[in-house]
Amino acid sequence: MRKLFALIFCSTLLVGAALAQEKKYMVFEFIHVENDMLFDYIEYKDLMENVYRQALNDGKIDGWDFWSLQSEGDDSEFQHIMVTYFNDPVNMMEGLDQTSMINYTKIAYPHLTEVQIAKMFQDALEMRDMPMRLYMVEIVSTDDDFKMKPGVLASFDLMKAREGRFEEYEKAEMEVFRPIHQNRIKQGVMGHWSFLRTALPQGSQAKSTHLTLNMYKDYMQFFNGQAYADMNQDDSQRDAVNAGLNSRDQKWVYLATLENVVR
Repeated sequence: MRKLFALIFCSTLLVGAALAQEKKYMVFEFIHVENDMLFDYIEYKDLMENVYRQALNDGKIDGWDFWSLQSEGDDSEFQHIMVTYFNDPVNMMEGLDQTSMINYTKIAYPHLTEVQIAKMFQDALEMRDMPMRLYMVEIVSTDDDFKMKPGVLASFDLMKAREGRFEEYEKAEMEVFRPIHQNRIKQGVMGHWSFLRTALPQGSQAKSTHLTLNMYKDYMQFFNGQAYADMNQDDSQRDAVNAGLNSRDQKWVYLATLENVVR
């Protein structure tokens, strides 16, 4: 099934192999952990940073992030987002199987026995639930030298293009909103922005079609960014912004802090 999805994805999104190499492919895993297991899971994800670093060294992935979401109470649908980066859609769909993860764990922690490693992964499965997983491709991003490091802030904005306005919405993000974000970076009130299309799930019943990531180096830059207004927009620019906003539905926005990063 995974291979079938990969073939479908390649045929619909790729023009050629060269184009595929220029894109970023990401898997977003939204994680829920019961409150009484949070400290155990934090210890586990810190261990996993070294495991994913081995996968990066082996060329299986292009990077890995672990984000902690701002708490919305005990009944939050999820508290963490894990992002794994790949260099092509096939690698993204195949992911890292259990055998690979165990082998990378052996390299990262040679003092652990196979029994200990197996127990570590089994305990992790029992601690967490993943209510949502998204396979995404980056469409466009800002030009910047933003550095990913623990403490960085980001808002994850999940969008759904309105019926019949998919292309209009994508054009608005690329031609209207990207220049606005690029100017904010120039003004020092934003670090990075990227616009992604959801590859799977697809179809009219999918909860989202796109995701925008707005990144800030710290809380000071984040709050300055919220206060920043594009005061120099003329009427035609405001009309373009409003048309872009009306072409999509903003499903939700989450603020998150980067805790672990592998590059």
